[in-house]
Amino acid sequence: MGWIAALTGRWGQARNEEVSSRDLRQLQRRLGYRFRRSQLLIHALKHRSYVYAQQGHGIDSNERLEYLGDAVLDLVVAEFLFREFDDQREGHLTQMKSLIVSRGTLADKARRLGLGRFVLLSSEERSAGGHEQPSILCDTFEAIVGAMYLDGGLQVVIGFAERWVLDDYEDLINHEDYVNFKSKLLERTQREGTGYPKYFVRAEEGPDHDKVFSVEVSITSEKLGWGRGRSKKEAQQMAARDALQRLEAL
Repeated sequence: MGWIAALTGRWGQARNEEVSSRDLRQLQRRLGYRFRRSQLLIHALKHRSYVYAQQGHGIDSNERLEYLGDAVLDLVVAEFLFREFDDQREGHLTQMKSLIVSRGTLADKARRLGLGRFVLLSSEERSAGGHEQPSILCDTFEAIVGAMYLDGGLQVVIGFAERWVLDDYEDLINHEDYVNFKSKLLERTQREGTGYPKYFVRAEEGPDHDKVFSVEVSITSEKLGWGRGRSKKEAQQMAARDALQRLEAL
């Protein structure tokens, strides 16, 4: 572990007043993990705007920890899905992992943790709403994962991921808003060599401000699915879903 000590040693010189002891204790309670080296956690909270405002260098921001945390979280989630879905192909596992560790999903997790309150930003960045910006929240979340890995190892990250990343994975991967049925149908037809799906609007109902579209999807002139939606895009997705369900039943 000597290389970790060497890597993090210079952070130990950071000023403790950057984050109050009370805030550190509160954040660690939310995380469910107590850092042995609190300066790692403080470093994970440092957005580059804060570092530059303190006349620091870019390398002193949380971006290196974010890089590490992103890789570690990818590994933890990938292994979980590999074990949980032993009947799924690589492409489906990749799609599920992409949803679980996506920027939007991790930003939501960061909001649940209340990270916006703790992230270190320049006064200008905070005034501009940086503490609510999804990219900053996601990056801070990943940086904290990287800090946890350096401080406590992989098992600590696995426990954190089970509590905060994988706790609702089933709802996430099964939520229709996150599934691109058109893409899945195209992948299937290309794999089977049956042609390209074509979508046709068969009906439009209701006034302009409240229309409902009916769409049919066909392959080589054979009707394969049908769907309705408040937009053509939504109706196409429902038609593709219907087609996939019919194909699965064959």
